[in-house]
This record gives sequence, C-alpha cells and structure tokens, in this order.
Amino acid sequence: MTLREQSAEFADYLEGWMAGLESPTLTSIIGEAGGAEHVGIFCVDVINGFCHEGVLSSSRVRGIIAPITGLMTRAYLAGVRNFVLTQDTHDPNAAEFENYPPHCLRGTRESESVPELKNLPFAGEFTVIPKNSISSAMGTTLDEWLAANPQITHRIVVGDCTDLCTYQLAMHLKLSANAVNKHHPVILPADCVDTYDIPINAAKTAGIAAHPADILHAVFLHNMANNGVRIVRSLT
Repeated sequence: MTLREQSAEFADYLEGWMAGLESPTLTSIIGEAGGAEHVGIFCVDVINGFCHEGVLSSSRVRGIIAPITGLMTRAYLAGVRNFVLTQDTHDPNAAEFENYPPHCLRGTRESESVPELKNLPFAGEFTVIPKNSISSAMGTTLDEWLAANPQITHRIVVGDCTDLCTYQLAMHLKLSANAVNKHHPVILPADCVDTYDIPINAAKTAGIAAHPADILHAVFLHNMANNGVRIVRSLT
C-alpha cells in the first residue's frame, strides 16, 4: 500500500475516531476527582498574539476563546479555583525566532491574555506563567507550581496550538505524573483546542512550510490519546 493510500485510509479512521469522542460533564470530572479543589485548568497561549493581532494570529485559534471562557466560568461556579495560564512572553533574542517570525515579545500587547480572559470576574485569581519556548515547563515555574499544589490530581488542558504548545503542555503533565507513578488524569476537550492553517497551495506560493490544520489537529489529538491523555469532544 502506498503512502497516499495509507494516508487516505488513516484519514477515514481519524474522522471516525473524532466522531466517537465522548462529551462528559464537567460535574462528572469534578466528581471523579473527589471535589473541585482537586481540579485545575491549564490554559496555554490564549493571548493576543495568537488570537487578535500579530503575524501568528489565527481566526481558527480565535474561535476557541468562547468555549474556553465558557468552560472556565462554569468551572469557577462549580468551585474550581486553580487556573494556570502559560503564555509566550518572548525575549527579543529568542532562539525560537529561528523557526518562527518574532511574536509575543515581552512587554507587548501580543504577550498579554486576550481581553475575553482578562474580563472574567475571577481573572485576578489566575496564575500566569511566562514562557520563552513552545514548552510550558522548560525554563518556567510550572513544575514548582505543580509541586506546591499536589492536591491537583485532575488537569484540564485548553489552548493553542494542538500540535505545538498544547501538545507539549498536555504531554508534560501526563508524563511527569507517569514518571513517579501518579495516576493524575489529563483531560483535553477538543472544542477548546485548535491550531493555525497554512494550506499547501498557499505555502508553495509563499515558500514556507505547509500546515494543514484539520489534519494536524486530528493527528495530534490522536497521538495524545495514545499516550494517555483523555481526549473528549467537550466538557458539557
């Protein structure tokens, strides 16, 4: 079977897998955890530079703002108080700029939470963790926060991009728990995650790498599921 034939077969499989994702209630997750005090929401890169302005802003990513703020609001009303926002806050000389154009520089609007998050009535309770790479853990205080909050056993991950920063965050939370035999579920609602799109024809015209969003979104969700992250359609 050729790569093209395998790809078509796998795409059909992925569509079926995505269609079969469950939609548990947020209440059920809180119940599984034994109470809202054991649930944390980890939100990565829902900032202006990926949603509203700048060279890497994306309409697809902007589309996850409403589901995320809705989930956070329902979680807060249900008693969840631990919200961690990891956010690109790049040094002007960031090594990452060898691979991506300069974005979300420290001290600029691009590096700030989107207004929709800032305007939530409980935004003052957010823990904001700056990062200088696609990893939320390397060179940041995330692990220190996790160590200081061992009661957080159930981690809900939202944000962008599915195949980049979100993937890195979800996998770090899952693998760091696995490494010490902690059975801490990582739950990722697919409606609160997305990635940017660069169609193949547009990429060829611009001389840049293609980034087919639908395919990469599905493939990386499936990859995370294979590694123990609980992928759901939504948390209702």
